[in-house]
Parts: sequence; structure tokens; C-alpha cells
Amino acid sequence: MRKSGILMHISSLPNSYGIGKMGKEAYEFVDFLVKAKQSCWQILPVSPTSYGDSPYQSFSVHAGNPYFIDLDALEKDGLLKTDEYKDKNWGDSSDSVDYGAIYENIFDVLKCAHKRFRKKPSKSYAKFVVENKNWIYDYGLFMALKFSHDGKAWYEWEDGLKMRKPKAVKQAAKKYASEIDFWCFVQFEYFSQWKKLKKYANEHGIRIIGDIPIYCAYDSVEVWSQPEYFYLDKDKKPIEVAGCPPDAFSADGQLWGNPLYRWDYMAKEKYRWWTDRISSAFKIYDTVRIDHFRGFESYYCIPFGAKNARKGQWRKGPDMKLFKEINKQLGELDIIAEDLGFLTKKVVRMLNEAGYPGMKILEFAFDSDPDNAYLPHNYKTSASVCYTGTHDNETVAGWINSADEKTIAYCKDYLGVTEDSDMIWGMIRLCWSSISDTAIAQMQDFLELDSSARMNTPSTVGNNWKWRLVNMAVLDDNLAKKIARLTEVYGRAVKNKNEKI
Repeated sequence: MRKSGILMHISSLPNSYGIGKMGKEAYEFVDFLVKAKQSCWQILPVSPTSYGDSPYQSFSVHAGNPYFIDLDALEKDGLLKTDEYKDKNWGDSSDSVDYGAIYENIFDVLKCAHKRFRKKPSKSYAKFVVENKNWIYDYGLFMALKFSHDGKAWYEWEDGLKMRKPKAVKQAAKKYASEIDFWCFVQFEYFSQWKKLKKYANEHGIRIIGDIPIYCAYDSVEVWSQPEYFYLDKDKKPIEVAGCPPDAFSADGQLWGNPLYRWDYMAKEKYRWWTDRISSAFKIYDTVRIDHFRGFESYYCIPFGAKNARKGQWRKGPDMKLFKEINKQLGELDIIAEDLGFLTKKVVRMLNEAGYPGMKILEFAFDSDPDNAYLPHNYKTSASVCYTGTHDNETVAGWINSADEKTIAYCKDYLGVTEDSDMIWGMIRLCWSSISDTAIAQMQDFLELDSSARMNTPSTVGNNWKWRLVNMAVLDDNLAKKIARLTEVYGRAVKNKNEKI
């Protein structure tokens, strides 16, 4: 079935609390998607963010981001009072996230809620903790210790805790029992709210497309508590780290710094760690996009401590053995493979065998080569997802402003337009008209915003992941109708349940 959707992270929703939340505006956005006859809402990873604010570098692959908890809902539940959160400084700008202001305030507010919660705990809380026992206790202890160490990374803690020596862990668990309970409570509230929002979206015909990074952050509970799965030395230091080699976009390559997996060890356990992770992701999302999918065939290794990614080497990954095991244990799953970057014949073979739809990015298409694989007339299969651009790209308006004259001239010819002002919706139309089963565009593109609204510029830190809608009023009925009409024309429209057929 042909379908389409909009890419906008929860953090980009508007409200008075500095960052998007799973509250009123999230439900209103679902309503907008319905009016626009969409069937997908794509978001970024919902994991807690750490240094750099990237959702792709998280303290946990299982936990939800406390920033997204709707504080108004906590007040309605009797867990907060108005003056405990509405008068806080959540940032000075309505169109940008101030992560520093949120970090300084959110946990004090949530601790107020936790204090009241402890007086009369919900019966479902104990059930939630038991159901998530494979990760939530370690996460609670990890976060309690992190805050007791002024936010320092686990590898900077004293040796007993850093190395998870039984005596030190037992003593810490006893000492920080209340703090551990707080972090478990935060996850309980997060997933309670998420479950309601997802149910609302699904009941209105909207599927949630989520995203998981291929790697874990070094400063994460997984690396701290399960070091046997990662390529570390006896002192828990990475031996080599992840990244991408130099290319036309970056002379130094990309140095991500994530620890690499011990795939041989994982194979002996029939990839249990990965099947648990994928299973967890599908409890959150309807469709899962796996970032840097080519890294499963072979991955780029950079010596730990290197200043850039120039001196690295490729190593063989688990390839199809991993996905055969996932299919065996979990069944057929709705997965999108982020298949961008350097693709060898072996990578293409793995992608074809896995059968997951890959990605087609229109901003990559117009280099004046009619054989460019990202041009829609060259798509060989409908089993793909066509994007105007992703969170790592410029907005279409920004791309138009930065591209050279030759590129723009070719793009105009391809789109059949003569004015720059017609190019944005021309790109969206091209995306929607493609043979790809799914078409996705960023919310910024529908709003015709320039690169000041760009979500992320890879290999940079400090000005990413901040863009927000100023208010929900910009998503008016006229915009919904314009998107709906385009979606109907190209056979991607979802018919409202109350609409006459």
C-alpha cells in the first residue's frame, strides 16, 4: 500500500516548557496528520540525550527521554502543583530548545512528582518495573550514580563502581535506593504517556516510524553494565571506535567515538543482545528505521584516541546471520534500512537478502547525472522510502539556497518549474509521485523554512536538535488541505473513518 508521512521529532512540538512533550500539542499534531490524509509520523530516537543533545548518543537504548514527559498531565494526576513547574525558566526562545535550561529544571520538577507518587504508588508501577527488569534496574542505578558524581561519565568513577565490583555495586544500590526508585518512576511516567499517545495515533490510522542508532554511546548503561558485548580492554577502555572514512563531504571522515561490538561473542549467544534491543524498539514504534545499516555487513574501525577518522580500517560484520536470527526469534518485522553512504556489492547483496526497504534522498539526486540512483526514474523497486531530505540534511529551501547554479538548473528542468519559489513543493510533489511505497518530508519543508530550521549538521556540536514549531497555528487547515490533495493525487491518501466512500 502506498503511504506517506511527515518527519518531525517530539522535541520540535511547541508548548510553554522549552521542548516538545507528549501532551496536548502531540495529540493535535496527530489530528493534523489525519486532516492531511497521512499515515505515518516519523520521529528520531526517543532515548535520553547526553552531551551534545543528540538523540543518537544516549545513556540507554531502552529508556525514554524524561524531557518529553507532559508536566500538565502530571498536574492533572495530582503529582504536581502549578507553581512547581509553570514559573520555571525553560528557555527564552519559542522556536529553539535551550537544553541547558531544561536540564537545570526538569529533574527538580520530576522529583516533586515522585515525592507525591511515593505516598500512594500506582498498582501498575510494580508491574511495569517487573516487565522491564532486564534493563530498568541497571538504568536506575546508572543514573543515580551519574548524578551523585556530578554528571561525570561512568569511566571517570572510582574503580569499584567503574568496574562494577559486586561489593561496590551492592553498597551503592543500598545507598541510592530512593534515587533508583526515582529513575524507575520517571520511566514509568514516560512510557505511560507514550503508550496513550501511540494508541491515539494508531486508532486514528497513524503509524509511528521510530529510529534506533546502530551503536551505543560509550557513556551508557549498556557499555557500563554489559562490557562483554563491546570491544574494550581490561580497563573498559575502547580499543577501537566507530565512524566513517573520509569522503567528498568530509576530508577527515566522521569520528563518532562509539565502542564497537564483539560480534563473535554476540554470535555465541545467538545475538540475544540485539534481539532484545529490536524487541524493545517494536514495543515503542510501529516501524523501526535502523541507522547506518551498512555497518552490519562491514564497519569502519578507528584507533581509540585518534583525532580524526582518516586512519581506520574496515572489518567484517555479522551480515545476514544477525537478521536471520532476528527473524527466527521475532518474526517478520517492519524495518527500514538506512542504506546511505559507501555501498559495496556485498552491502547491496545483504540489503537485497534482508528485504528491508532502503532510502532515497532527493537532495542527493541532482548532480546532472541522469543515471544518479536517487533520481526517481532510476528507482528499481517500490520497496523503498523516498525523502526530500532527512534530519541530517538541509531543509529543501536551505538546499536551494546553497546549491550551485548548475545543480539548481538541472533540478528545475527535472521538476518542470521555472521559479525558485516553486521548487520546494516541486520536490515534495516529486517525492510523493515516486514509485516508492512510502514518501516522507520534513515538517520544515512543508512550511518552506530555510536552513535556520535545520535539525542537524553532522560532525558539529552546539547548534543541533533545537528547531521547534513556534505554535500549532502554523499547521492550519489550508496547509492540511494542500498536503491532503497532493497525497490523494498520488494514491497515498488515508481515508478518514468518518468520510463517505
